Amino acid sequence: MPWNCFCCVAEEDQEPAQTRVHKNRDYPWEIYSLKELLHATNSFHDDNKIGEGGFGSVYWGRTSKGVEIAVKRLKTMSPKAEMEFAVEVEILGRVRHRNLLGLRGFYAGGDERLIVYDFMPNHSLITHLHGKLAADCLLDWPRRLSIAIGSAEGLSYLHHEASPHIIHRDIKASNVLLDTEFEAKVADFGFAKLIPDGVTHLTTRVKGTLGYLAPEYAMWGKVSESCDVYSFGILLLEIISGKKPIEKLPGGVKRDIVQWVTPYVQKGAFNQIVDPRLKGKFDKEQVKSTVLVAMKCTDNSPDNRPTMIEVVDWLKGGIGRRKKEIRKVEDTEDDQDEVHGVELSDARENITRARSPRR
Repeated sequence: MPWNCFCCVAEEDQEPAQTRVHKNRDYPWEIYSLKELLHATNSFHDDNKIGEGGFGSVYWGRTSKGVEIAVKRLKTMSPKAEMEFAVEVEILGRVRHRNLLGLRGFYAGGDERLIVYDFMPNHSLITHLHGKLAADCLLDWPRRLSIAIGSAEGLSYLHHEASPHIIHRDIKASNVLLDTEFEAKVADFGFAKLIPDGVTHLTTRVKGTLGYLAPEYAMWGKVSESCDVYSFGILLLEIISGKKPIEKLPGGVKRDIVQWVTPYVQKGAFNQIVDPRLKGKFDKEQVKSTVLVAMKCTDNSPDNRPTMIEVVDWLKGGIGRRKKEIRKVEDTEDDQDEVHGVELSDARENITRARSPRR
């Protein structure tokens, strides 16, 4: 699909845009009218608002056919917002995967830019880890591991199966949505980059969220699939521990989640990393292997990080080899040196070599 197909549509005035897109049968999405989306969302009433960010707001709605939808409404129109809107619609039109949020359609007319998605009834991962549903503790250990694997599979598809390959650039807990069965859906492709075949990396302006950014990207703007791997590693530690990527310590000092985890990994005290809300109900070997995968992903050197294909294999291996019933485990250190192909000694060496104080 050529890049100019959507951008040309978005730049037209209201009626020509609608007419022109309706005539183009190559589009895989529905074209909504503004009237239809106003009716579905009760004119974007505050009671329908389910999310808000720098881009604008997301509203719950119900179509005339009874289908629940989520509508992202851009706050203000600018060349930057226009481009992010075009990028997201273009990329979502290209990809189809069970772990990527589905695009239902869009509206582009006048000063309105609206993107319509499948509605995710269990909200975002961040809502369960740090938000209004955190106290309910709906994410037990098997569910957390399943969310991690689903997110990894969605990323693996973007990196290795989509053509051209896609770098997400903003992997974080708020961009992992959960459907009725708590299956992960990676969302928000406004910062995504298409990588032509044969290109290993690009240099670009830094986008993304503090705490999730790979060092080489944050410092030099060098972006590659490995940057997403790093962000996923941070997300994985967040899922395991329930901690935020960056926490403020007394005196205004900030500590990132890898700095917090590292001493426990060095001691082999993996159980102490786990979210206390799980009350000890987790598989000890799965926790250990998952933490080690996260440490490999967050290596300071992009050349030492695994691919998302490897990450998926390692995470699934942890499930496949641990079939016994989840039980309460004691906080004891484990001296086993290898878990499902991820060596503890290797992880420790990476920590010693790569973990220096962050500036």
